Amino acid sequence: MKKVAFYTLGCKVNQYETNAMIEQFIKKGYEIVNFEEKADIYIINTCTVTNMADRKSRQMLRRVKEINSEAIVVACGCYAQVAKEELEKIPEIDLIYGTNEKNKIADYIENVPLGTFPNGTSVTFGNINNSKVTDVMYQKEFLDFGTTLYTEKTRAVIKVQDGCDRFCSYCIIPYARGHVRSRKVESVIEEIKEIAKEGIKEVVITGIHVASYGKDFKEDIKLIDLLEKVNEIEGIERIRLGSIEPTIITQQFLERLTKLEKICDHFHLSLQSGCDETLKRMNRRYTTEEFRKSTELLKNAYPNVALTTDIIVGFPGETDEEFEKTYNFLKEIDFYKMHIFKYSQRKGTKAAVMPNQIDGNIKEQRSRRLIELSDENEKRHNEKYIGKEVKVLFEEKEGDYIKGHTTNYMVVKVPYREIENIIEKVKIEKIEDLELLGKI
Repeated sequence: MKKVAFYTLGCKVNQYETNAMIEQFIKKGYEIVNFEEKADIYIINTCTVTNMADRKSRQMLRRVKEINSEAIVVACGCYAQVAKEELEKIPEIDLIYGTNEKNKIADYIENVPLGTFPNGTSVTFGNINNSKVTDVMYQKEFLDFGTTLYTEKTRAVIKVQDGCDRFCSYCIIPYARGHVRSRKVESVIEEIKEIAKEGIKEVVITGIHVASYGKDFKEDIKLIDLLEKVNEIEGIERIRLGSIEPTIITQQFLERLTKLEKICDHFHLSLQSGCDETLKRMNRRYTTEEFRKSTELLKNAYPNVALTTDIIVGFPGETDEEFEKTYNFLKEIDFYKMHIFKYSQRKGTKAAVMPNQIDGNIKEQRSRRLIELSDENEKRHNEKYIGKEVKVLFEEKEGDYIKGHTTNYMVVKVPYREIENIIEKVKIEKIEDLELLGKI
């Protein structure tokens, strides 16, 4: 039996697509092994959202030959889509496939003529004619992987949408993923019903720009229509939303959303900056006031809501005054947790050639301040739950503990017992390393 190993970088969409690719190979009789083990084929599902993601992708691709010098090394995904020429210069890589090729990657690899590979095992780029990266900007329809049941965790990530038409000035992803394409409602529902039969209790609804779901349909179907149908599926107990645009949060949207008892009270609203001038240069298409209104609506609708976000520091032209506006806005909104990124120049984006690029030391200082603020917020929010009882879906063993998440995405640990994929009530006793410890 041939062995194949995967390594995934980046977002939840990539996680979903890796699971779908794994399922393709399982159906063809391959054994799936850990990335650190010896395999015949190694597939790295790359990310290109930042320069750091590019670097990490290259590192993992080069590292494979140290594990097995005879293995076939495959690069696929977003970085492969936008930088095929760069990857062709890395001698360790044997095959390259773009984002459009993932749904048939097992067929593509199996159909590579054996003569391409010296001794039938590995290949040099001088001989490769089998890599495939099509222009994703011409893709009009959602490429459906079909029903994907493979998942390593007790929650299943469900991809419902691909592509983005926002073209933020710092972002390369529209060029890696193409225009907005939505998955048919029937396909999503069918997959989740099958997942429910497998005993999975929580699904995460995700995409590249989930808020635009349905935009490309002829029918008047939006994200809320899909969520209402998912909420009806027997066996699913929690529905978690991936990152969403703040502009989707309206009174009308929440009137329907709050009637869905399975929706988790955790919302990741991508902000990027708390300064209107910076947001305008980023081409984010909303103001801080509009963002504030969205958070107020959510706080009124869900008493224990946890709001998380992404922030970029050191965007071109970000002055000390603009950064302070961001800092103060973040304090005002009082996010549960913030993911802080130092601005990274992406070749091919408008921001890459903007004047007044920010010094790396300044980015580091600003990043450190926001990380400290995020940690303070998380600790303060968690302290509110000491002595209280919460419901936790337990997911995985960690040392002498088993850990899981509440509906509002707090991490909770209890002394280990066999309760994976079970929801239990936990009384919180203390905080340790920003995680809540309790007992059942």
